[in-house]
Amino acid sequence: MSCGCEDNSSEASTMAGRLNAGCFCRTLDEAALSAALRETLGDLAAPILEARPHLFSHTPVFLSAGEVVELRAVVAAIEEVVRNPSYQRAALAWAPEIARRDLGPRGAFMGYDFHLTAEGPRLIEVNTNAGGAFLNALAGQAQRVCCGDAGIGLAPGEAGAFATAAREMFAREWSLQGRTGPLGRIAIVDDSPGEQHLYPEFLIAQRMLAVGAVEVLVLDPTDLAHRDGVLSAAGAPIDLVYNRLVDFAFEEPRHAALRSAYLDGAVVVTPNPHLHALYADKRDLILFSDLTTLAAWGVSDPALHALKAVPRTIRVTPDNADELWRERKRWFFKPTRGHASKGVYRGEKLTTRVWAEILAADYVAQAYSPPSERQIAIDGRPETRKLDVRLYTYDGDVLLSAARLYQGQATNFRTPGGGFAPLFVV
Repeated sequence: MSCGCEDNSSEASTMAGRLNAGCFCRTLDEAALSAALRETLGDLAAPILEARPHLFSHTPVFLSAGEVVELRAVVAAIEEVVRNPSYQRAALAWAPEIARRDLGPRGAFMGYDFHLTAEGPRLIEVNTNAGGAFLNALAGQAQRVCCGDAGIGLAPGEAGAFATAAREMFAREWSLQGRTGPLGRIAIVDDSPGEQHLYPEFLIAQRMLAVGAVEVLVLDPTDLAHRDGVLSAAGAPIDLVYNRLVDFAFEEPRHAALRSAYLDGAVVVTPNPHLHALYADKRDLILFSDLTTLAAWGVSDPALHALKAVPRTIRVTPDNADELWRERKRWFFKPTRGHASKGVYRGEKLTTRVWAEILAADYVAQAYSPPSERQIAIDGRPETRKLDVRLYTYDGDVLLSAARLYQGQATNFRTPGGGFAPLFVV
């Protein structure tokens, strides 16, 4: 199928919907992307792309200007709720002890994930270590404008100012924890970082953040040592940790040095356990979707209106287990401290064995909001991919936005035609 747009108006009523259903334009300039990666990563660029052929989609996703307003309103509403003292008491009541102390940082690269439904955007979850921002910023330099006669362009305020905003964000996190000297050394920390599928993002971030006197290291947590009030790696003191771990309370033995340094106040960690407890524990969705309780806590009417976008979420308990099983097709089940779609189940696909495992663990049930779809072309044939939209934010401000195209139950970056996709606004 040739590049172009077809009118599939029977499938969608809005311009964005029609374009997602019938525009087969390929906007990713592969030569420009390869050049940008080579400039940033040198000789590593080619093998990284070869090992991850579905990291970037060739196809954009379209949003209406009205949907953009709705998405940003949800972010603002969540930020208002998180500042509410009554909410904080409720959310921290089920948090581990390490998460109850606020050291000041606001959380680098928060991620708000949405499905786009016929009833409007639905907030599926909030993540405190959302991956992909640096990758999307780089890919934004390699996009061709699609369907220019429709008045479409890249979402505003994005790739050009991203690097500066990212550096300023980490500097502000440093100062918010009371540090007064210059930020000297940042460690990007994840388990076995070289084996992570998004490892190229760590390398891009390393190069993008290392400006002036700032040094940036990519480390496994076992590279760290905490002695005499200093967190270090190979004898070099670490000022700030950009935390990509999914052990949100640093409970695993391999994270002991980072845990003790964090508790000792020896290092700035962002995002940190306190922020995960307030934003990203799946039990928080219970509160975000309980408009009656939020109203009683004094949350504003505009925020309450925006939070209608959060699907109803409830705790799975022995008392409601029988009802949830009967109505399981209406629900999506998530572990309370899960990540990366691990251990999540769509209710209609549950077996009795898996249901028993859910009841033995700690889960929430979220009203099922199906993802929207994007039609793409693979070898000239139209195929359907699911999509979600992620906003990367800092302290309530949107730094970058992107879509993810995929097949199956969750995003995986292993789907032909899938991967990160730019958002074009109509």
